[in-house]
Amino acid sequence: MRLLTAALIVVAVLPGAALAQTAPTYPVTLPSPGGEVIIPSRGGQHAHDVVGYAPARRAGDTLYVSGAIVFRAEGEGADLAAFEAQVRRTLTQLNRTLTAAGATMNDVALVNSFHVWEGPDFTGTRMEQIEVIARVWREFADGPRPAWTAVGTTGLLGTGGIVEIQLTVHSPAPGG
Repeated sequence: MRLLTAALIVVAVLPGAALAQTAPTYPVTLPSPGGEVIIPSRGGQHAHDVVGYAPARRAGDTLYVSGAIVFRAEGEGADLAAFEAQVRRTLTQLNRTLTAAGATMNDVALVNSFHVWEGPDFTGTRMEQIEVIARVWREFADGPRPAWTAVGTTGLLGTGGIVEIQLTVHSPAPGG
């Protein structure tokens, strides 16, 4: 009984110590019907647990990657140079998710992009937007080009959103 009491006192006094041992190491995979959910980071964990979506989900040999938003943060420009940096930031995020799932940008079969063509956060044209995305994409992938559908919209979640990029990837489960 003394040992149990001492253990309870240690946990009561040092709750962070007990929790630190259970902190996840990323990426985390969760079994799901026909595959798995991939959580690449703490931010992805928040998306899964609080917001209610998986950053990426594998079903068979297909990996579905939730959209990531190219956005203009406070203090960033709305010109082509700023947009290029914003696209690079977003593709870096998507690439991290693919890496966590054991895939690469060369494995992407389909890109769906949703564009706010006319808004305060980007001053270029539609074609300039597409050209910048394609140019930055080539920094991440040198293989066959994916299929790509670009759709116009009036707005995206959050403020500053310019484009949301969603990926469908051919990616057999590791070891599969």
